[in-house]
Amino acid sequence: MTLTDFVGYAAAAGTTLAFVPQVRHVWRTRSTRDISLTTFAVMCVGVALWLVFGLMIHSPPIVIANGTTLVLCSIILWFKLQEKR
Repeated sequence: MTLTDFVGYAAAAGTTLAFVPQVRHVWRTRSTRDISLTTFAVMCVGVALWLVFGLMIHSPPIVIANGTTLVLCSIILWFKLQEKR
C-alpha cells in the first residue's frame, strides 16, 4: 500500500465514521427533530456523486467511503422523512 492509498483510506475512515454516532442516536431515539432535511438531502446527493466519481476513476477509497457514507446518510434521511409525516 502506498502512502497515497493510506492517506485515502484514513480520510475515508474518518469522514465515514463521523456519521456513525448520528445514525446510532437517530436509530435509538427515533428523533430527527434537530436535523436539517435540506442538509441531509443535499449531503446524500453529494455523496452519491462522489461515489459515481470514485467508480469512474476506479478509486477504492472513494468508492468504499462514499458507498458506506451514502448508506449512513440515507438512514438518517429516511428517518427524517418518516418523522415529517
